[in-house]
Parts: sequence; C-alpha cells; structure tokens
Amino acid sequence: MDDSQPPLDLAGPTDGDTTLTLADYAQTAYLEYALSVVKGRALPDVSDGQKPVQRRILYSMSRMGLGFGGTNGTVGAKPVKSARVVGDVLGRFHPHSDQAAYDALVRMAQDFSQRYPLVDGQGNFGSRDGDGAAAMRYTEARLARITSLLLDEIDEGTVDFIPNYDGSTEEPRLLPARLPFTLLNGASGIAVGLATEIPSHNLREIADACVALIKSNGKLSEEELFALVPGPDYPGGAQIISSASDIADAYRTGRGSLKVRARWKIEDLARGQWQLVVNELPPGVSTQKVLEEIEEITNPKVKAGKKALSADQTQLKAAMLSVLDVVRDESSKDAAVRLVFEPKTSRISQDEFVTTLLAQTSLETSSSINLTMVGIDGKPTQKSLRQMLNEWIAFREITVERRSRHRLGKVQDRIHILEGRQLVLLNIDEVIAIIRAAEDPKAALIARFNLSERQAEDILEIRLRQLARLEAIKIEQELAGLRDEQKKLEDILSSPTTLRRLLVKEIEADAKTFEDPRRTLIQAEKRAVAEVKVVDEPVTVIVSQKGWVRAQKGWASEKAAGNGGTAPEYSFKSGDTLYGAFECRSVDTLLVFGSAKDKSVRVYTVPVASLPGARGDGQPVTTLIELDAGTHVTHFFAGPVGACLLLANTGGYGFMATIENMMSRQRGGKAFIDVGEGEQLCRPSLVGGASGAEPMPAATHVACASSGKRILTFDITELKSLPKGGRGLTLIDLEAKDTLAGAVAYTRSVRIEGIARGGKEREETLEIRSLNNAMGTRGRKGKVADLGFAPASVVRVL
Repeated sequence: MDDSQPPLDLAGPTDGDTTLTLADYAQTAYLEYALSVVKGRALPDVSDGQKPVQRRILYSMSRMGLGFGGTNGTVGAKPVKSARVVGDVLGRFHPHSDQAAYDALVRMAQDFSQRYPLVDGQGNFGSRDGDGAAAMRYTEARLARITSLLLDEIDEGTVDFIPNYDGSTEEPRLLPARLPFTLLNGASGIAVGLATEIPSHNLREIADACVALIKSNGKLSEEELFALVPGPDYPGGAQIISSASDIADAYRTGRGSLKVRARWKIEDLARGQWQLVVNELPPGVSTQKVLEEIEEITNPKVKAGKKALSADQTQLKAAMLSVLDVVRDESSKDAAVRLVFEPKTSRISQDEFVTTLLAQTSLETSSSINLTMVGIDGKPTQKSLRQMLNEWIAFREITVERRSRHRLGKVQDRIHILEGRQLVLLNIDEVIAIIRAAEDPKAALIARFNLSERQAEDILEIRLRQLARLEAIKIEQELAGLRDEQKKLEDILSSPTTLRRLLVKEIEADAKTFEDPRRTLIQAEKRAVAEVKVVDEPVTVIVSQKGWVRAQKGWASEKAAGNGGTAPEYSFKSGDTLYGAFECRSVDTLLVFGSAKDKSVRVYTVPVASLPGARGDGQPVTTLIELDAGTHVTHFFAGPVGACLLLANTGGYGFMATIENMMSRQRGGKAFIDVGEGEQLCRPSLVGGASGAEPMPAATHVACASSGKRILTFDITELKSLPKGGRGLTLIDLEAKDTLAGAVAYTRSVRIEGIARGGKEREETLEIRSLNNAMGTRGRKGKVADLGFAPASVVRVL
C-alpha cells in the first residue's frame, strides 16, 4: 500500500453504537484496497510518469550513487548487481515481493519496452520474444543518463518527502521531472475498475508541444497541438496507418485504438528471386508470435468438438501455402528484428504477398490508447493529451518555484554569512583582540558589531588563512555574484512571465541534450484485407426450411426458360422443404438471421463462394457460422452488398437496411435487429438492388398484413433506413393479441399465405387495385380483408 494515502475511516457509527455490519466493513475495506491498487500500484502519476515501485527503484539507485556525474553529467557510475538494488529497495521503501521489484527494474532497462530506458542494464534482461531476464544475481544495473531529468533536483526542495513504510527514513512523494515522462515512456497497468494504456512518444515532439502551450498560455489550438504531436512513437518503430483524424480523436478523448503494421523491405536475390524482410514490428508483437501464427495457419489443428478442419481453416491454409514458401527468424545482436519470408515463386505479386501476410498475422494489429492516470489533484481519471500536458506544466511550474525559493534561501543565508566576514575583515585587529580578551567572545562580537548569532558562530569557526587580503577580494566577488543571483531568483518568484520564460529555456535545453529521431512512421493506409479470388458468375443459392444450404451454378429462371418454363425441382432430406432459391452471383453474400428468446436478432455473414455445390443435400448452415447457445436460425437472404431489405418484426415495427450494413467479419455475427418481449423477426423482404436473370424493380410501397386479417399499405418513403440497426418505426397499429404476419415492399402485387380451417394451406395474390384499397399512412390500423384465412406470411410477387 502506498504510505502516502490516508487510511479510510473504518470506525462504526458515532451515535454510541459501536457495532459495524459485515457488509459495511467489507465495502469499506474493499474501497480501501481498490484505492491502494489504483494509486499505489497500477497507475502512473501525471507529474513524473512513474508508478510507486518505479519511483522507489530510481530513488534508491540514486542514493546508492548509481547515476551519472561529472561536470556535464556524462560520467557513469560502475554498475552493481541487480540483487543489491532490489535488496535496498525492499529493505527501505517497498516491502513487497522481490520478484515484483526486479520485474519492474527489468522493464525499465528494456529498450523494446520503453522508448527511453531509465536503467542501463548489463547482462540478459530478456527479449521481445518473451524470454525472461536472467536471475537478479547475474545481471547488473545502473541509472541511465536520462534519469538526470528525474533526479537531479531531488535535493533542491522541489518535492515533498514522506516517511517510508516503517518510518525509519523518507522517500519522495513524486520525482521532480523536467519533462513529461508519462508521455515519453508511456505506461500499462490494470487496477480495480480502471486500466491504463499510454503509448510512448518522441521527446522532441512532446517538448515542442510543452513549449508551445507555455508560450500561448494554454491557448494553443487543437490543430496546432496535433501538428506538434502527430502520434505515438513506439520503441520498436513500425508504421501507424490510422488516419490523422482517428489519432486526433484518441488524443481528444483519451481513449481510442490505432492500426499499426510492421515495416519491411524487399531484398533482391540472384536469378530474379526476391524475399521480404520485416525489420520493425508493432508494439506487443514478437517474431516468435508471428512464426506461431503462420504455423497455426499452415498446419491447422482440428477444433475441439469437430471431426475435421473447417472450411475456413482449409481455405486459409491453401491461400497461405499458395504464396509462402519459407519463413525464418534471422534476428541477432546486429539486427534486433529480421524476419525473412520467401515467396512460393518470384512471379507472385509483391503487393499480394504482403497483403496476405498482413491480413492473416499480427504484422498488422491494433494498439489501444487509454490515457488514465493519477492527476495532479490525486484523482485517477482519464485525460486528453492537452490535459496531460497542462497538468505537467502546472506541476513543473510548482517545482521550479519551489526550487527557486529553496535556492533563494540558500543564497540569502550565504550573503548573510559573507556580509559578517566582510565586516570582520575590515576590523580584523579589533576582532582578534575581543576574541582573546572576552570570556564570551560570541556575545561580545554580537554586541560590538551588531552581528547575528549565525554570523558570530561563523566568525569564531573561521580559519586564520581565510583572513588574508586575497580572501577579502574573493568575498567581494562572491557577494556580487550572489546578489545578482538573488535578484534573478526574486524576479522569477515575483513574475509569472519570467518563470514561464525559464521553463521554456530549460525544456529546450533538455530536449536538445536528449532528443533523437522519430522511429514510428505515421502514414495513413487502408487496412490489409485478404481477398480470396472468386470467379464472378451467376449462381442460385438454395436454402431449405431446416437450414441446409448449397449453391447451384447458373440462375434457376434461365434454366426454367430453357426447359419450356417448367420450374426446377430441388431434392431435400426427408421431412425438409424449400425455404427459398436466391438468384445472385458467386461474389455475393448470404445473410443468416438468428433469433433467441427476448434477445436482439443476430445477423451472420456467409460468402456465397464458400457454399457447397449443388450435388447432394448441401451443408447445414450452422457449420458455417457460430451460433450462441439458445439461438436458432429463422430466415435467410442472399444478394449483392447493395441490396436493400425491409426488416419487420411481429410487434409491428420495421426499418430498411442494406446487406452491407448487416455484414460482419466475425463468425459469431452481430446483433442488428431489436425485438420486444415475445416478438419475432418476419421474413425479410427485398426493396431493391438484387441481381438475377430478371431482377425485381425498386419497390414503391409497403404492404403489411396482421394475423387478425388487417391489411395496410403505404408509400415506402415513409420508412427509415437504419444503417446501424435497431427496432425501427411503427408499421401498423396492432390491436391487443394481434401480431404482424409479414411486411413486404412491392411495386404491383403481393402474395399472402396462411392456413384456413381444417389446417389447409391457403394463399391469395393481391394486385395493385386491391392493395390501393388498403392504402393509408404508416402507423394506422389498416382495413379488414375478407381472405377466408388468417395470414401467416407475406411474399412479394412484383
């Protein structure tokens, strides 16, 4: 627990009742634990960018003399065993696991984990492939030179010190950071109810942003700020392919996700051969991880509960093996990352080769941003980039002011001493006589020369050689210099403008000392998508009532015309019948609608090209998608991505959406249609945009039929399109216990299907004249139709 946090009051009620319920105690104790984890373990502080364990390690190593010294701070100390550092940290400041402290020290030494490592480690400190560091008894460590920006001012009154865990010594509450290390090195952590994921940034860019904010007095525009800080700068380089607007949104809100991909080069070999060499990887990705992913693709394992490889696994394996011949890891000390991919043949398109690798492996991945940290007010919150910089600037102003005040006190004390010495040198003979004759020389000097006790004490302790004439000249020179410094310090403390000018000067000097080029390229690109080459040809997707699907080459209507107009017949398993035959193309999409009790309708996407051929009964659609428990397939539709559908539910609500709106890359589909309690999805109806030998024209009206024999038609312009799904608008005003049997978009005619008395199936086609008799506005009750049966579904004819 962080000793700087005040303990929560666990006392019981103050009205004389000393009892405390278990629930109240548990709640209070858990809150105290959560606060301890959030502020004392997992989240960095916006002021110095360090978590408590990191702060204690750095301060302990500084006390041990493991920093850089010399006139320019370029002479490094001799490294010591890491075990010695860990022991000092545990014994004085951090009474927790030695392994936890060592892991924190190791991470601060890894140049692939931190953009600016704070510890200079010697020995095996792990690798980006996940290899652990050697035991602490083998490795050695000292502070990196850049830690001078965190520790140089620690003894200049800049920060508060608090007692350590046992009160035997003190530790700094914060480190006087001269640059915002929260952004320079970033942070990652999980607390109770909070998490943080702060990416690293380039030192020069962050310094320029701080300078610009200080000069503009915080009024720098967002466009100017994001121009100075265009994006993260990861330790391993790589390329950010997200757009500038996406990066700006993440910085503006403090949360977002960026697309990052590896960087590579093409190396030409003999006889026209070539190979692709990856030399920079996205954050959190290792060469070992990429090799494992390729092994999993090219040598897939049968999934649990399955008897054979899925169609997706087989297709992905074939696609990868068709372009990739060999992959090997040639990383070494000279090349931190060198992953070599050899194509199957040099005739393969380089763009196609790269796209396949990026789409199927972690060579292209997402990197999250969550700017959550402990603020300058001590509260853990999520902040924007501007808030982080402004709070650090406020902290830096306080530390510079405290440093100046501390230094002013030292200067004034020294001036006071030198003024006493100067007075003595002017009356040296009398002073010597007083010292030799007086019983209490101190009191006598104070009375004679009006000295302070501090000055009199200094005079009595002065050495004889300091009474030389040359010493008087030195005192005069030192006093002149100190008085000039005093004037400057008083100006800094009295003038905010002078203070800010000093901040800018120090930030620019530090940036000049430690700046380095940006490693991560920021260049917007489209996300890599593996495209399976499919022959674009007409097909008919045949779906049965029990969900068996297959694709037949050609369009059924054209074949029927060739057979004298006889409609084709399809065979199914015993007890199964036809749900629908959709004329589309092999590059189109089959949508599967799945319903569960009192849950949103999920829409699943199946490429038509992945469907089995027409021979046999096909394949259950449930093997092509991943249904949640309790979800069953209800409806289907196949067509191009631009096709528009009318989606209605039995509660009388509906809306329009395109196939593209409903598509998902996940086998588990996506929730798209909201339904009320006890409601179900009606059969989707085509509005327009379908393919086929004779595609349906764009619909102009909507027809609704209820199970209570009411029919309402209205203009389709009264309906809304909802690209993100939902419940939609009221189509028809239903009476109690009445339900919507179906709603279709039409141009001239519809067919109403139902069951008459005795269980006999009936249907009736309504032409434009009959439909116009039921014309009204959306949301009305409609007119009762004399059908002779209760409608169960409605199908578009034309």
